[in-house]
Parts: sequence; C-alpha cells; structure tokens
Amino acid sequence: MRRTLRTLCGLALAGSVLAGTASTASAQENPYERGPDPTENSIEATRGPFAVSQTSVSSLVVTGFGGGTIYYPTSTAEGTFGAVAVSPGFTATQSSIAWIGPRLASQGFVVITIDTLTVLDQPDSRGDQLLAALDYLTQRSSVRGRIDASRLAVSGHSMGGGGSLEATETRPSLQASVPLAPWNADKTWSSVRTPTFIIGGESDSVASVSSHSIPFYQSIPAASEKAYMELDGASHFFPNTPNTTMAKYLISWMKRFVDNDTRYEQFLCPPPNDSDIEEYRHTCPHV
Repeated sequence: MRRTLRTLCGLALAGSVLAGTASTASAQENPYERGPDPTENSIEATRGPFAVSQTSVSSLVVTGFGGGTIYYPTSTAEGTFGAVAVSPGFTATQSSIAWIGPRLASQGFVVITIDTLTVLDQPDSRGDQLLAALDYLTQRSSVRGRIDASRLAVSGHSMGGGGSLEATETRPSLQASVPLAPWNADKTWSSVRTPTFIIGGESDSVASVSSHSIPFYQSIPAASEKAYMELDGASHFFPNTPNTTMAKYLISWMKRFVDNDTRYEQFLCPPPNDSDIEEYRHTCPHV
C-alpha cells in the first residue's frame, strides 16, 4: 500500500543555474532550453517533440567500452544538445535498457546506450565505461557536432546505476546522474557533487533500497542537489521495460540540470503525487 510521501527539504537549487545568469532570468533567456513548454502529458508520452534517428557503434571502433547505439534528434534548428550515456546492469546488454534511448532523445538529448566490455563488469568499471562513451560521443562520434560537450550526464541500471555514481565521483563536471535500482558495494558517496536522482523499487530483492538506494541517497551531500524516488511494488527489473513514471522523472531531472531548464522544476518540486510512488525525498525549497 502506498504510504504518505516523505520529503526532506534542504538547500535551494542555486548550483544548477547557468553561471553568469541571474536566478530570476526567464526561461526565454536560457540558451540551453529546448522544445516547447512541458506538460504532464508531454513528459509521459512515449515520444517527445523531437524526431529521432539512431546509429550503431561497433565495439571495434571504440576504446574503453563495448560499443552501443546512439539516439539523437534529427534537427539541429534549436542548436546543440546535452548528451547522456546509459549503462545496463550485471550480465545484461544494452538491449535491456534500449527503450530509454529514443524516449530520452526525443525530448532533446543525444543518448548512447552502451554495451560493457564484459557482462560481468563491476560498477567501478562501468563508471569508467560511461565516461569513455561520453568522450567518444563528444570527440569522435558522427554526431559530435550536435553535442554541447559541457552538458553531459550519466544513467544506468543496477551495477550500471552503481557505475553512474562512480562516474560522478570521478568526473564532478557532469551535470546530472540518474541511477536506476543501483547496486554498489560502496555505500558512501560524500564526495559526489553532481545533481543525482536515485530511483529504486520497493520490492527489489537484488539491490534492496534499504541496503543500496537509500544509503546512497543519504550519503550524498544536500548541497549537491539530490532526490530519491521509490516506486510502489517495483522489482529490481523495472528499468528493463518502458516505465512511464521512471521516464517522466528521468526526463525532468535531465532537463532541469543538463539544460538548466527551470520549466521542468514544477515536476520535481513540490514532490510528485503519482499513485505508484511509494516515497520521495528531495532537497527542493519549493514545498
């Protein structure tokens, strides 16, 4: 049964505002804003406002990760885009998280879903591979001209989610991270400075929220901007099939912190009341 959402209020979202831009600036003054004004329907849709193309990346032409698939907006009429690398979990391949690629790209991002060097790679290796994939995207890929290399983010499932935490610790310049049902033997992430949204499943028996997601969330400093969402009754494998609730908050977090787009803050603060959210914690000031 869904319990009352618990919220932890903290610091304002000051760190996410574009440097040199006053906090009172309107959305029209944000050079990274992409797409029309968002609505609940637009962020819940299986496809956003941008038409998307894709291209495969062979493991033979990259170093540091196992290849993957790039999804990208076909039009650059609005300018360049932020980029996101997404890792699968232990024993899985990119096919297990493939649906995330076009869904996120259609909202105005370049996305690469990766294969890892081996399916048994641990979180620290997956973190390095996420960064290698971002470096490939911005430096060597066929879509590098579509990407703003200063606006990069990571996500991943299970050990890929644990790898997302590893990546943000290694490269604090990342703009956002969304670990999904994350698993990591390391429970302390006090050095993480990247805005991080952890999404866990209430019924996860592989990476239980009490042993993984919640300790991860609690260890990240509030000054870094963070949120934790627990999906009601969800198992460890909720990221492996299209999940509207997961997608809408993944999109909102990436838009808010990669694109500095305050139009999406309305979906994060005050806390959401979706019927399938068991618990929500955050550092929002707007409650």
